Amino acid sequence: MTQDALISVRGLRTAFGPHVIHENLDLDIRRGEILGLVGGSGTGKTVLLNTILGLKQPDGGDVFFEGHRYGGLSRADRHRVNSRWGVLFQNGALFTSLTVRENVMAPLREHVSMPQELMEEIAGMKIGLAGLSPEAADRYPSELSGGMRKRAALARALALDPDILFLDEPTAGLDPIGAAAFDSLILELSQALGLTVLMITHDLDSLHAICDRVAVLADKKVEAVAPLEALMRNPHPWIQEYFHGPRGRAATAGQGG
Repeated sequence: MTQDALISVRGLRTAFGPHVIHENLDLDIRRGEILGLVGGSGTGKTVLLNTILGLKQPDGGDVFFEGHRYGGLSRADRHRVNSRWGVLFQNGALFTSLTVRENVMAPLREHVSMPQELMEEIAGMKIGLAGLSPEAADRYPSELSGGMRKRAALARALALDPDILFLDEPTAGLDPIGAAAFDSLILELSQALGLTVLMITHDLDSLHAICDRVAVLADKKVEAVAPLEALMRNPHPWIQEYFHGPRGRAATAGQGG
């Protein structure tokens, strides 16, 4: 494990029955970085995320948080660790029967004992931090645009002042302007709050705009992890096709490179 790693994955094996997704996978998520995670369909990007989060038990290997093996922690310690993680799932995964304010308050209710008035005040702050107007607090997810739902889900992920944000395809479904605005918001929050970010994405513009390093899932493991400029020189066939194919060239041109 590297000294500045907030989370380390070592020798990870995940499988569904006889179908092996990951084999002997290693990955370090460094404190304070924005790490992009890319890979082809079926490489298990979300499976890896869920395994790090403890939502799926690994079939081999270990996940470490600040040097401590997550699987070896007591239930109470795992609960404390989980409160330091913020997660934005695919499509936001907001509770449809709750307002935006109530969605943001849900992690507070689970992890913290505090008066209702204080919870509402904190929820309002997080809603503003995510770039939503105060009026959005009383709306239901069905009353929000796609971009507003993403921001509401981000506000919920920020509710407990996490050390690390896990983002699963955060700009999927957004138009280019909305996606660029969301990228800028993530970068601003990371810098202002000292957040570590792991972001699963297929959005090449996001990788160019905000990621310090990019990890590539291929051949059942992390095939490479490096700053984007160095990664684009990697000779692996999938990496070359992904970053130097038509979409990759368009994204590079859009960044002026």
